[in-house]
Amino acid sequence: MDPVRNPYAPGAGSPPPALAGRTTILQDANVRLQRLRLGRSAKSLMLVGLRGVGKTVLLDQIRHDAESMGMQTVRIEAPEHRSLPALLAPALRLALLNLSKKEAAKDYAIRALRALAGFAGKLKVTYSDIEVGLDYDPEPGLADNGDLEGDLSTLLKQAGMAAKAAGTALIIFIDELQYVEEPQLAALISALHRCAQEKLPVTVIGAGLPQLRGRMGEAKSYAERLFDFPEIGPLSSTDATDAIVKPVRQEGVEIEDLAVKSIVEKTHGYPYFLQEWGKHTWDLAAKSPIRQSDVIEASDEAIAALDESFFRVRFDRLTPTEKKYLRAMAELGPGPHRSGDIADELGRTVQSLGPTRASLIGKGMVWSPTHGDTAFTVPLFDEFMKRIMPGDEWRSLGA
Repeated sequence: MDPVRNPYAPGAGSPPPALAGRTTILQDANVRLQRLRLGRSAKSLMLVGLRGVGKTVLLDQIRHDAESMGMQTVRIEAPEHRSLPALLAPALRLALLNLSKKEAAKDYAIRALRALAGFAGKLKVTYSDIEVGLDYDPEPGLADNGDLEGDLSTLLKQAGMAAKAAGTALIIFIDELQYVEEPQLAALISALHRCAQEKLPVTVIGAGLPQLRGRMGEAKSYAERLFDFPEIGPLSSTDATDAIVKPVRQEGVEIEDLAVKSIVEKTHGYPYFLQEWGKHTWDLAAKSPIRQSDVIEASDEAIAALDESFFRVRFDRLTPTEKKYLRAMAELGPGPHRSGDIADELGRTVQSLGPTRASLIGKGMVWSPTHGDTAFTVPLFDEFMKRIMPGDEWRSLGA
């Protein structure tokens, strides 16, 4: 098969050739955003799910849809060790400059830019990583108290007034939202609450790991009244089949039913893995139709590619103690697992492993579905841990 024509697109956030199984969530987001622009109530969305389920792809598609409807959007990613004000300030500046080009919104947008100047100037003492160009002098008393919660509320209020005057909505898209520290997350929720109370067309659509739901509830108890948290999971067998079949048929190629079934079973329907298996199967197949034997032969290459990219990039961030903890989890199976069972596997007490577990949660490697349970945030990571740390030598690691 011609590798140049390979239709599959494995990669972080890469849009697949067929966005299967996500129509309902996209339609729901579309309705919410149109209601927001009209000044009507609409809970915002926080897309939650494991790694590799396509949250980033969905987030970007919703943003694309919003822009096609004439809405003003901001897109940021929240990596570890960066403050939310530092990420928001330059992105909001660009959005406000765009709004200032509309005559009806010009004065409101300029006042919001003055608020941004006060916001950045005062908060730089606390958040030294803020770097943003300032187009107007700050207005004394406007978003310049040095208190993140109050100042961010004022800033987003001013931005919302500009968006309303322009007849549009300001949608802030934030990926990896689980990495935002709790006080900053609380400030963001509070600011959005104020905008909702004043019926201003400003909202956030976010994406994050499953622990995001709990973290937002801990940050502000009323978060559940502002947001819905649709869980983005693996595709159904039917949708996974579409994700594999439609791209090849668009290239004039056929694939046998048994080949498709084999890919779906090996990937458990996870979108990222479907793309990886599809890519390697296409490259290996000699001709159409693609056969089950092609899938079987390509599986070693697909697994190796996942090990060196999707899995390894996360494994390499771990300390020896953290690797040992995850290897013990893998010994118990896919999970979730009781903390006591993991401790027994390691010959340790639950209390002594608390800091390690907390560190792994902070790094986004595990999460707690229920109190006392621990689960991988990366699908099939238990199988990877067994491949990369085979046998029993891991038990003496760090001993």
